[in-house]
Amino acid sequence: MTYCLGMNLDAGLVLVSDSRTNAGVDNVGRFEKMRVFAREGDRVVVTLSAGNLSVTQNVLSLMEQRARSGGEHSLWAADSMYDVACLLGDAMREVQRRDGDYLRKHNIEAAASFILAGQIRGEPPRMFLIYTEGNFIETSHDTAFFQIGEIKYGKPILDRVIQPSTALEDAVKCALISFDSTMRSNISVGPPLDVLVYQRDSLKVGLQKRLEEGDPYLQRIRRQWGEGLRRVFVELEGPEWGKPG
Repeated sequence: MTYCLGMNLDAGLVLVSDSRTNAGVDNVGRFEKMRVFAREGDRVVVTLSAGNLSVTQNVLSLMEQRARSGGEHSLWAADSMYDVACLLGDAMREVQRRDGDYLRKHNIEAAASFILAGQIRGEPPRMFLIYTEGNFIETSHDTAFFQIGEIKYGKPILDRVIQPSTALEDAVKCALISFDSTMRSNISVGPPLDVLVYQRDSLKVGLQKRLEEGDPYLQRIRRQWGEGLRRVFVELEGPEWGKPG
């Protein structure tokens, strides 16, 4: 399992992914889930992946191979992020056609998904959620973020805080709290965390950082958030009907 989060905000994009994979408690590995394709001044395209690792790696290998060879099926030739989403969806279907039935026949889960985000010159930043079947949906003013993987533990803070108008710095802080909540409740999600912040219309990668387990800011956020929750809980007024007789 993994956890990946993407936010499409008025000010730009925030993308965070963990790096843990596991096939049981005694077989835990580290694999980067974030892939960046960028040509400064032209486009920045980022993928986050979750699900069957062989499926997602093969899909990305197809995308990279076609990007190197050029031509109409290259992400460098795409006129819009919608076109890139179609290319990624097509690559997903191709890998599923080749490997899906064989994996399922051997009781191996073949499901996989991607968050695709970025900006191509001439259009605003866009973000898509691509499903196993290759179809996809796009963020909107009402839905400013997508999650894939182990999403349930980190979603409540996002629902309460994230709006399209949220500042990038606040969005990063909220994302790391979301990841901390997830890592605290699910051992299959863990550091290092890869963080990328893209400023709208810059057409270049802004902040890109890897946070290891002992990262000072990650540790400080974890401690302050836990202490703050306990303090607010103690300060909350209890229900009158909850007092013992």
